[in-house]
Amino acid sequence: MDHADRRRAGIMTPTHFLSISDLRQVELEACLRLAGEMKAARAAGTRHVRPLEDRHVALLFEKPSLRTRSTFQVAVHELGGHVIELPPEVALGGREPIADVARNLERWVFAAIVRTFAHARLEEFAAAAPRLRLVNALTDAEHPCQALADCLTMQERWGTLRGRTVAFVGDGNNVARSLAQAVTMLGATLRIASPEGYELQDEHRAPIAAEADAAGGRLELMRDPVAAAAGADAVYTDVWTSMGQEAEDAERRVIFAPYQVNSNLMAAAGDGALFMHCLPAHRGDEVTDEVIDSEASVVYDQSENRLHTQKALLALLAQ
Repeated sequence: MDHADRRRAGIMTPTHFLSISDLRQVELEACLRLAGEMKAARAAGTRHVRPLEDRHVALLFEKPSLRTRSTFQVAVHELGGHVIELPPEVALGGREPIADVARNLERWVFAAIVRTFAHARLEEFAAAAPRLRLVNALTDAEHPCQALADCLTMQERWGTLRGRTVAFVGDGNNVARSLAQAVTMLGATLRIASPEGYELQDEHRAPIAAEADAAGGRLELMRDPVAAAAGADAVYTDVWTSMGQEAEDAERRVIFAPYQVNSNLMAAAGDGALFMHCLPAHRGDEVTDEVIDSEASVVYDQSENRLHTQKALLALLAQ
């Protein structure tokens, strides 16, 4: 589908991808369809599309990464592009203002993929370089690329998310926020069970709930992890202590202990319920070996699908 066809279909290509909310439902669905096509083409050994031919993409990572860095490197290469990697001390305001870094890169590269802490740094970067395609590879506020892979993984198992129920058990963090945006936009119910003081932040709830209502989805917040998991089609969790929160680790282990995903919690979910985790996992903390290594676990499918959804995202941004 070329740009004119996309406009006639009501699909407007975003300039930046800082959040799932940067996509409308039709764009999210188109991205997931393209990801499925690219995955099938790769499995068949055929080249699908190369929209980044002779284009350069910069990786600017302040946080460590296995899945995000590797899958974006492979994605850019398979789409015909070239990756340049900048060390963090020169990439994100260590030597000069973030805006100046962005304005320089805008003159040299097609896109920048940024993994940082404060979401405001990413927004500052985007505002300074409006022609540069910018992708959020994780901030403290959101992890939208993970949510794309999660939705593709569920679609592969169920065909559609519409009418399904997903339970997220644990910290109402960046992963939970992006998952809530994507899952409810696709017509599913997301239940988030968190301890008091660790819920999805108030300012994020209303816009997600409004988008969910428009799409036929639903966001439910609760305290009891068993109630959240009851009858769910998938149970999702994440680490109790995210990067940058290491000083809170001992306290969080105590607070989140009742939220461990174990065989008892999975038994509360529906028959055939999936177990999901964005990885890396702290085995024995938020999830037991018995669950993460079980047939219900799709964590490595999620990891693989980071490649395919990110390829589709970059192709969408290149239109």
